[in-house]
Amino acid sequence: MNAAATTEHTHCLRCRRVLRSARSVAAGYGPTCQRKVREAAKAEVVSQYKAHLVAKAEELIEQGGIIALRGHRIFQVVASNGTDTYKAAPQGCTCAAGLKGKHVCYHRIAAHILSLAA
Repeated sequence: MNAAATTEHTHCLRCRRVLRSARSVAAGYGPTCQRKVREAAKAEVVSQYKAHLVAKAEELIEQGGIIALRGHRIFQVVASNGTDTYKAAPQGCTCAAGLKGKHVCYHRIAAHILSLAA
């Protein structure tokens, strides 16, 4: 197995359906789920949070660094270092910034976007 194949997803990261097209496999989302995620990000979330954090959250989603664990309420998120993982929800996150609660982290924003796309 080569390095490119390890980053591809054969099931949609949002709804867990089998992905059939090469474009969907590379993105990690089917066309309907990808559209729903984009619409959710544009609608409510963009106005609530800082633009640079929303951009980081969208990048996290596009790279497949967030996966739903229980429906669309709790998510597992890969940290920016690529090895640590956190649990995130629209209400909170287990990362250092999320535990302090002083600022909203981009993991939480990504969880918010995906929960709206449900």
